[in-house]
Amino acid sequence: MTIAKLTAALIAAAVSSAAFANGTAPAAAATPTTAEAWVAKMTDPAQNASAFKDPKTFVPWVMAVTDPATAMAMGNSMMNPQTSMNMMTGMMSPAAFQNYMQFMDPAVAMKWMGAAMDPNFYTAAMTPFMNPNLYMKWMMTPMDPRAMQMGMQMMNPGMYTNWMMAPMSPQAMNAMMAPMNPATYTNWMNVAANPATYGTMGAFANPATYSNATQGFNPMTFMAPMTGGYAAAPAAPAQK
Repeated sequence: MTIAKLTAALIAAAVSSAAFANGTAPAAAATPTTAEAWVAKMTDPAQNASAFKDPKTFVPWVMAVTDPATAMAMGNSMMNPQTSMNMMTGMMSPAAFQNYMQFMDPAVAMKWMGAAMDPNFYTAAMTPFMNPNLYMKWMMTPMDPRAMQMGMQMMNPGMYTNWMMAPMSPQAMNAMMAPMNPATYTNWMNVAANPATYGTMGAFANPATYSNATQGFNPMTFMAPMTGGYAAAPAAPAQK
């Protein structure tokens, strides 16, 4: 019975979405409401995988990437050296590791399995493509002031000056010094050892899981087959 309790406890801990002893699961980020906010999230290594972890987040993401406003915002963002520096800094952040390790969580697969059997998910995901307004937006894109601004930006000498000055910016200097900072590796090790990094799968890496499951466990139970399982011999009667 003790072994059964141990197994049940481990399985329950593995599939539980409760907070862990060494940290809590990250909260879901808010859905962006503007094209610029979507671009900032898509270019952030600490958040850019969130759309693929939850079908409910994937639907707004589809609507955003099919909107020409997002494409224009992305074009303008890519011409700004600040975006590249933010991405470089983000890739050295432990949060980027946590962002992708959460795909190990079985809850992510379960959400997608549920969505695959939900007609509402397919309807919501296909809605942008069935909207004639979307195609009208793309046809009108060449006349959109934001598209014209993006084209004019390529003829702006200030843009090239910004790119040439980017390596000397304080943020670029900090990014280049990060690999020489011992705290960078300490933070990475802390995140790698934190069970919350792996979602519910982190229960297997959490010592508290096994400590709680073995409460009241008697190792001598395994010795019974070796001793024959016999009870102690009764004491000899006292001599009168």
